[in-house]
Amino acid sequence: MNRRILIVEDEQRIARILELELINEGYYVELAADGVEGLARAVQEDWSCILLDLQLPGQSGFQVLERIRAQDSRTPVLILTAREAVEDKVRGLDLGANDYVTKPFDFMELSARIRSQIRARLREETPSPEDLLKVDALTADVKTRQVQREGKLIDLTPREFDLLAYLLKHKGQPVGRETLLSEVWGFDFAGQTNLVDVYIRYLRQKVDQGFKKKLIATVRGIGYSIQEP
Repeated sequence: MNRRILIVEDEQRIARILELELINEGYYVELAADGVEGLARAVQEDWSCILLDLQLPGQSGFQVLERIRAQDSRTPVLILTAREAVEDKVRGLDLGANDYVTKPFDFMELSARIRSQIRARLREETPSPEDLLKVDALTADVKTRQVQREGKLIDLTPREFDLLAYLLKHKGQPVGRETLLSEVWGFDFAGQTNLVDVYIRYLRQKVDQGFKKKLIATVRGIGYSIQEP
């Protein structure tokens, strides 16, 4: 993720100080001086973190935050608020802010809070080894249910994903149709093993078609397997 920070702050002196300090720490920083501009910039671009003042012209920080969260649930937002306004802190956190800092603030504390939020988002977006299933250039993230092959996103239905994930978890092993019915569909579909064949065909059209290497193999007399090319 790029180290990009948006500061939505109408007090020019505070905004400028923050900008210079964050640039000095290696961030790319942009400013917005009112709620309307801040909201537009927040939702149109990708930011590592947004610093959002609550007392803004045009639209209040609360309105901006609410609209940001309606479109973006992941970007960390730190609200800037007056020290005495406890109710502002509570309302901001309830609307989806990740953290807050009070004015006047200590920049070292603010910087640490920004780093903490960026690390948390990176951990959330980085699949753990057990979440990421892979064979050759095909990956399936069981947490986000996102599938890619050679960098190309592949759109699967929930059932198609479950079938692919099961085969990937048992890659290199032949898996019988009855086992797939039981493990993927979760019901006894005795005599309906052709259902597996239909879904395997769907998977092949999305996962193998158009690629030189074919990953989904038919194991004669047993079922199917995903094999390393």
